Amino acid sequence: MKFIRRRLHDVIEDKLFKGKAIIIIGARQVGKSTLFRQITENKENVLSLNCDDPSVRQLLQNANLNTLKQLIGNSKIVVVDEAQRIMGIGLTLKLITDNMPDVQLLVSGSSSFQLQGQLNEPLTGRKFEYHLYPISTEEIFNDTGLLGAVQSLENRMIFGSYPDVVNNMENPHDILMNLSGSYMYQDLLSLEGIRKPAIIEKLLVALALQVGSEISFSEISQTIGTDSKTVEKYIDLLEKCYIVFRMPALSRNLRNELKKSKKIYFYDNGIRNSIIQNFNPLSMRNDVGALWENFFISERLKFNHYNRNYCNTYFWRTTEQHEIDYVEESNGKFTLFEMKWNPKKTNVTVPKSFTKAYGEQEFHVITPDNYLQFLLHK
Repeated sequence: MKFIRRRLHDVIEDKLFKGKAIIIIGARQVGKSTLFRQITENKENVLSLNCDDPSVRQLLQNANLNTLKQLIGNSKIVVVDEAQRIMGIGLTLKLITDNMPDVQLLVSGSSSFQLQGQLNEPLTGRKFEYHLYPISTEEIFNDTGLLGAVQSLENRMIFGSYPDVVNNMENPHDILMNLSGSYMYQDLLSLEGIRKPAIIEKLLVALALQVGSEISFSEISQTIGTDSKTVEKYIDLLEKCYIVFRMPALSRNLRNELKKSKKIYFYDNGIRNSIIQNFNPLSMRNDVGALWENFFISERLKFNHYNRNYCNTYFWRTTEQHEIDYVEESNGKFTLFEMKWNPKKTNVTVPKSFTKAYGEQEFHVITPDNYLQFLLHK
C-alpha cells in the first residue's frame, strides 16, 4: 500500500535526539503510528510499546527507574503508542527523559483530555508537541500534484481524508462506518462519568445536521432528551477526542454582535457524513454549502497548524443577520472568508457594519476555483 508522506515527517526528523520527548496527538486512525513507523523504519535499536496492550500498561504503570532501564535496554528510540491509556504516564516519561539522555521518546495519544493533563506539568520544557490531522490538501498536492488534488476534491468532501479512506477509495463506506462507530469514541467512552453513549450518538447527529449554523445548547438538549449542561460537557469531550471543534463568534465593538454564539465543525467531512449515513454524490445533496464550509475551515486549520501560522478564528454575525463565515485574526489584523460552492456566486461584499466597526480588512470569497491558493504553502 502506498502511504502519503506527512508534513510532520521532516519536522520530527529534525527534532530527533535534541534531548526532548516528541509528542503527537490526534484522533485515532489519523496515522500517528504509521508516521512513527516511517520515521524509524531504517533506524536501529527501536523499541515499540503499544499501550492498548495490557502487558505494556502493566509495565509502564507507575514504573520505577530500574524497571524502565531493564525494559528499554540498549534501545535508542522508544515509541509509546496510545500513551493516554497509562495513568501517570507523564512521570514515567519524565524519568526516561531526565535519566536516559541518549534515548529518544516518540509518544502518541488520541485524547487530549487524558494525555495533555498528564504530560503538561511533568514534561514542561522536556517535549516537542504536534497535532496530526487527517490527510491535508497540501499533503495530497505534494503526493499527487495539482491534477490529483483537484480530482480528489469531491471524494474528500464526501468521504473525508482519513488515511485508510484515502488509500482505499474502492471501499470507503465500510471504513468510515467502522471509524465513526465505537472505535473512534473508545477514549471518550472510557472516561469517568460517561454513562449514556446513546446520548453521544444523538448529539453527534444533531451537530452533523447543524454544521455551519449557530448552535444552542438548550435547543440541542431538548432535541436529544437531556439537559444543556450535559450537552456542553459532551461537546467538550468530543473536542478533546478530536472529533469536533467549536468556533466562537467575534464580538468586540457592536452592541448587536452575537456574543455567546458558537458554531461546531467536524475535523473530517467523512466522519460527519457517516454519522448521518449520507454518502450521496454532491449533485444529489442539499447540504453542499455546509460540506464546503466544513471542508475549507477544517483544511485551513490543518494548513495553519502545519505552517505555524498562529491565529485566532471566529465567525461573525449580528442580530440583523449580517454575517461573515470565517475570520482569522493575526497580529491585530483580520482576514475574512466567505465560502461559496458555486463559483458564479462571488458578488459578495463585506457588510458595512463590520467595516465601520473594524475597518477595511482583507476579504476572500472561497470557491472550488480558488481554494487551493489558501491551502498550499507558497
